Amino acid sequence: MNHHNAPQEEPAEHLRFAACLSRLEQVTDADEAGLVGEVLTDPDQTMAQSAVLRHLDRRAADLRHGPAYEPWTESMTQATIRYPLLARRLREWSLLRAITLGRLWHQDALLESSDWLQRKAAAASNTDALVGVRALVQRCVRVDLQRCSGVSGRGLGRWEEPVADVVRR
Repeated sequence: MNHHNAPQEEPAEHLRFAACLSRLEQVTDADEAGLVGEVLTDPDQTMAQSAVLRHLDRRAADLRHGPAYEPWTESMTQATIRYPLLARRLREWSLLRAITLGRLWHQDALLESSDWLQRKAAAASNTDALVGVRALVQRCVRVDLQRCSGVSGRGLGRWEEPVADVVRR
């Protein structure tokens, strides 16, 4: 008998993960925070947080340019407050939103963010504001991810430094 051709059962955590994603995709706005909280009670925290993280990414991407983003992120922040990875991802989506909408943001927040956010911010758009972000992220990579200590500390505001100055340093 050839065991390589025998159908294998899907592991229980894979089935729960798929079920969680399906439920999260279909949840109403009013029930979303409750369902996120419910998913996070699963004993397999890796699976639960992964499902919620995927949901947060999907919803934030859909909402980040509109007015519904802020109340949504407040609700999700409360639902995920005890989960550092999820709370950080929400903060990073908010920073990405500020950058792409041309709102005030702090350079240090981007420098201290995850590689995920730095890549997202660098790829977000070709707008003038993001050219500086790309230069900052590229400089971080060039200095072996030492977090660009010479560039940070310029305070709050839109990207104020000319791109040529960042690139020449």
